[in-house]
Amino acid sequence: MPELVSYLREALLAGDVETTRDSNYGNAAAFADGHEGYLFGLAPLKPWTVVQVLSVMAERVGIDPDPERSTGIDRIDPYKTVAALDRMRERLQVAARRKERVLVASGHPAGIVEVHLAVVAALRAAGCEILTPAPGVPFEHPGRYDGRDFPLALRYVGGVAMAAERGIALWHTHSPDGMRAMLADLEQRGEPMPDLVFADHGFAGAAAAAGLDVVSFADSNDPALFVGEAEGRVSVTVPIDDNVQPHLYGPISAYLLEGIVA
Repeated sequence: MPELVSYLREALLAGDVETTRDSNYGNAAAFADGHEGYLFGLAPLKPWTVVQVLSVMAERVGIDPDPERSTGIDRIDPYKTVAALDRMRERLQVAARRKERVLVASGHPAGIVEVHLAVVAALRAAGCEILTPAPGVPFEHPGRYDGRDFPLALRYVGGVAMAAERGIALWHTHSPDGMRAMLADLEQRGEPMPDLVFADHGFAGAAAAAGLDVVSFADSNDPALFVGEAEGRVSVTVPIDDNVQPHLYGPISAYLLEGIVA
């Protein structure tokens, strides 16, 4: 663990990350106010105040809980990151042992998707079925989620579902509608739901809202999945900067896949 904690700090994946207090506080307030773009498709089970959201984020991420401070720097506690990675790793080992049906999706085509790709490869090799429902199916991408009002479509790269614009560009997205389209496709074809969803952003939120077993990553300015975990609706949410250079996630993949990769 000490080596991984040091690495997380050096790579700015945790510790003194680049995500600011302004962003952490503002997004917590927007979530508490019920702004749809910050819910990730996972409407909370009860009303949450800003103070309560900040308290959850302090407990599960390590940010400053002070409701009077809305500017400056903030942090992710690397020890909390490692503890959550341990729980995620245990769940992946169970999936590999049981040869489960797994759905993998990411809203980060230029960031933490590197981990998703490694997880798909390892679980496939372990005999898991990696699901790829609704390839090419368009889904709405309204501005309330990402500020861009045009449709996107599901595209699988290495078994990971992502959002694509007309097949020419992959998009960073918070929208839950892609996951909704995938689950609807499985239902329409009479296929069972996945045993496990490995995802982030709205892909994870929509899967959790559907009652599926979800393990996820989230940044310190994305409270929805941490609140979902606090409500018992998300199995694991790992606090981490989720959109740095993809190669920096290599040690995270290696740590997660211990006991799965031969």
